Amino acid sequence: MLYPDLEPYETGMLDVGDGQQIYWEVSGNPDGKPALAVHGGPGSGATPIWRRFFDPEKYRVVLVDQRGCGRSRPPVSDPATDLSVNTTQHLIADFEQLREHLGIDRWLLLGGSWGSSLSLAYAEQHPDRVTELVLFAVVTTSSREVEWVTRGVGDQFPAEWAAFRDGVPEDRRDGDLAAAYADLLADPDPAVREQAARDWCTWDERQMRAPGDPPDPRYDDPMFRMTSARLVTHYWANAAFLPDGALLENADRLAGIPGVLVHGGQDVGSPSDTAAELHKAWPDSELILIDEAGHSGHPDMSAAVLAALDRFSDRR
Repeated sequence: MLYPDLEPYETGMLDVGDGQQIYWEVSGNPDGKPALAVHGGPGSGATPIWRRFFDPEKYRVVLVDQRGCGRSRPPVSDPATDLSVNTTQHLIADFEQLREHLGIDRWLLLGGSWGSSLSLAYAEQHPDRVTELVLFAVVTTSSREVEWVTRGVGDQFPAEWAAFRDGVPEDRRDGDLAAAYADLLADPDPAVREQAARDWCTWDERQMRAPGDPPDPRYDDPMFRMTSARLVTHYWANAAFLPDGALLENADRLAGIPGVLVHGGQDVGSPSDTAAELHKAWPDSELILIDEAGHSGHPDMSAAVLAALDRFSDRR
């Protein structure tokens, strides 16, 4: 149901400061409606499937690998890579620098999971640069959501959660599990770091997977595991480096920006109340609940995202 495979017609590495270079690419119609795909994770990278959500005749599609992941450099899979220059505000500034580099005035943002949080943060800071928002698997990465996904949802997967909890030192098992894992991932012993990445990703992948979905093969790659674990724990332990609840509280800044929120009814790790609260706070948004979908996607979720993007494709 997605558009056919599409290759970029332009790629590059943008020096954004702090010793960071981010990979970017552009595909579709050079004269089309600008759109930025904001990947999830944090740390998953902008895979080619993101291009296929957009009508290539109507959109100028920009993909970017956020700091430290995918093809961006330096990789956070290297323990020497500094995470202090990898925050939400850094990523927002990177998008602005890339927008200016590409000569784009305003663009649509498509964001999924963590990408929905980052898209909201960008749009609330730069509403004059956003034409529309299409968000799926909606999260705001608040401390309440992080507590749920690292502890509350454990009631639904008790054995898996117990193994996840027991991966940290006993004196930290009743505290902030994301922070505890972040510390393990910074341990000088590579064996400790690798075990922590395995334990973290095993849980993270499990709570995102809907009933009947197969495991995500990306987690078989040790580099991907380390990248994902370091970035997710870094952002979750710091509640996305935003004042707690800010994305919902500041939703009034989205006034006049049309949006579509697509969320799965089987998304146990990210319950639909966040999407519902955002929709209530943002009158220009439309909320679409896909009963059978989990966090990691579903054909009906993809169809809803495609329909929204097709609807917005001629809007300038």
